[in-house]
Amino acid sequence: MRIVCIGGGPAGLFFSIVMKSARPDAEIVVLERNKPDDTFGWGVVFSDQTLGNIAAADPTTYERIVESFVHWDDIDVHYRGRVIRVGGQGFAGLARKKLLNILQSRALEVGVDLRFEIEANDEEMAGADVLVIADGANSPTRRKYAERFGTTLETRRNRYIWLGTQQRFDAFTFAFEETPHGWFQVHAYQFEAGTGTVIVECREEAWRAAGLDRASIDESLAFCERLFGRYLGGYPLMSNARHLANPWIAFVQVNNARWFDGNRVLVGDAAHTAHFSIGSGTKLALEDAIGLAAALCRNSDRTRAFEEYEAERRIEVLRLQNAARNSTEWFENVARYASLEPEQFAYSLLTRSQRLTHDNLRLRDREYIENIEAWLSQRAGTPKPVPPMFAPFRLRELQLANRVVVSPMAMYSCADGTPNDFYLVHLGARAQGGAGLVFTEMTCVAPDARISPGCAGMYRDEHVPAWTRIVDFVHAYTRAKIALQLGHAGPKGSTQRGWEEPDEPLRDANWPLLAPSPIAYGERNQLPRAMTNDDLKRVKRQFVRAAEMGEACGFDMLELHCAHGYLLSSFITPLTNRRTDAYGGTLANRLRYPLEVFAAIRAVWPAYKPISVRISATDWVEGGITPNDAVEVARAFDAAGADLIDVSAGQTSRLAQPVYGRMFQTPFSDKIRNELRIATMAVGNITDADQVNSIIAAGRADLVALARPHLADPYFTLHAAAQLGYDEQHWPEQYLPGREQYLRNLRRAAQMAADAAAEVTR
Repeated sequence: MRIVCIGGGPAGLFFSIVMKSARPDAEIVVLERNKPDDTFGWGVVFSDQTLGNIAAADPTTYERIVESFVHWDDIDVHYRGRVIRVGGQGFAGLARKKLLNILQSRALEVGVDLRFEIEANDEEMAGADVLVIADGANSPTRRKYAERFGTTLETRRNRYIWLGTQQRFDAFTFAFEETPHGWFQVHAYQFEAGTGTVIVECREEAWRAAGLDRASIDESLAFCERLFGRYLGGYPLMSNARHLANPWIAFVQVNNARWFDGNRVLVGDAAHTAHFSIGSGTKLALEDAIGLAAALCRNSDRTRAFEEYEAERRIEVLRLQNAARNSTEWFENVARYASLEPEQFAYSLLTRSQRLTHDNLRLRDREYIENIEAWLSQRAGTPKPVPPMFAPFRLRELQLANRVVVSPMAMYSCADGTPNDFYLVHLGARAQGGAGLVFTEMTCVAPDARISPGCAGMYRDEHVPAWTRIVDFVHAYTRAKIALQLGHAGPKGSTQRGWEEPDEPLRDANWPLLAPSPIAYGERNQLPRAMTNDDLKRVKRQFVRAAEMGEACGFDMLELHCAHGYLLSSFITPLTNRRTDAYGGTLANRLRYPLEVFAAIRAVWPAYKPISVRISATDWVEGGITPNDAVEVARAFDAAGADLIDVSAGQTSRLAQPVYGRMFQTPFSDKIRNELRIATMAVGNITDADQVNSIIAAGRADLVALARPHLADPYFTLHAAAQLGYDEQHWPEQYLPGREQYLRNLRRAAQMAADAAAEVTR
């Protein structure tokens, strides 16, 4: 087998080492355009997981890397004259040149043919059974076959310059400085005894305003030394990028729809990139190398090997790219968090990628988390520290015992809108389960406003006593509050129940639909009628009547559903609003009718009771609502008197291409809350108490709504309190014996785990 590897960086070199060690008979050639010691950048960072993978793949390489490490354990966050230190991080740094020297030496030992200062050409590549493309994010080879790989490049909005210094950092250091041009930040760490790396980063607007787009390398160094001199201990900054016309770089996100074509296969930055702020570039490169070599050794069929390699690695890459995207956006929007106090600013920074959570931080540095919880609790007015999810929260005169919310969930089990015993048990059980606030499902304001024949309603006289029975139970037997969500299905109405064919029309007995414009939700859905002025007035009256009925029932809070492609949402998004009158066109016009409905229900809802609004923060469709639009939508509702924005996303179009992941909608809540300084609720694949604590402590939302976890466990909040050792959470008196047994079981499980761990170490 003849393998030609284009690119002598970490990906190409380590692949050649692992592959040659496994297949000594293979001819492996590495072609590198640069000299052996010519590299951009200064240091690299390794995690324990990556080191374990290297050790398993080639113990000799692992031993040589570890011998050269600089270790540190802390992160320092410098912000507004304060230093927040967090321990237990366990970083290991290494000079990039040293890493390349180790890999080059090891490759020569196992018999790899290394050729430097040579450009890849057809003659060198001829006859290769496998052509490994590992020549970096700017890969000329990948660019040559870009259409075959389906390459897409996304240039991020920040600029950064990668520098060196002889300053010794005893912690991974983040430092933030505000200038008249905007915020600048430093990522700095030591990677060998006498040298550290300093990455200075800022928004492109700040970079241009400061004149750095026209600055020479020496002028850029002088600017950074003046701005961050207090962290440099008198040492100058150094650059190894004097060959660049401008050393300030814009990070490029690389993605490829396919990682192989014929005998060509992509690895490392040539295949994908993830922002340096999570230290993932070298990690992904080395782990790609391991994965490709293993797949080629398992399979004699080259195509099958490539398929396995891509399938196995793509999931991990996507996971890291999602985390890197969150991290990148945090650093691109430092000004968004500038109003946070240093304690919360630092916590938000630490958890920016959503990979490091509250529990992770507690394991790493218990004292730090205890201090954060004490600080948050003091701000919430609690007499002693509590986990963030158990801090109280106030909206107008509504006082919630904690930050956990049972999200609105359609149960499709009403008869002509009337809730029955199922709803009494369903909502009552979740209120008993300890959540601070329980929502009804979207409760429809008219028979033709329903999603399905089984949806809840607030339009018949008998609905009032049926709902009152449920509200009275919640108030009498729990400490939860209960909110009524009002909505109108619009173009997504007259469809089947959720466990049938969701979003598809009824098989018979469909009712006519209304929408801002005559646009069907899907090919099988019926065409709605564009609403006339009379329709607009009539539907608004229906919302008002439903709100008045909700007050008669005793609900504590109201929510107006303006998300997920239902009627009011379909006015907001340009995908379904093509009107040419005052209710269509600009975003302000498209918001006009939802705001009129909001104003009408606010006028009849008691002034001391809050109203929230649920929005879709993005359509995930080109030409649809964007997160920046969502900020303006939230701003408009806030100005109209909304007390909380319930930030959901999508479900407005069948063309949507959402980016799923844990807490995948939380960044939208974060953006709205911290740019507008208003209260928000986060929702979307939030599954456990650790995530709730992380979101609240970071200031990404004020409340957290969970749906599926509450379907699986109505007592989610009570169980979380017991697991966290929080004794103040109220349990129904009738359930106290169960609480004691639950606590005993937790203690028993913890002891068994401790005993098992002790046995392993003996």
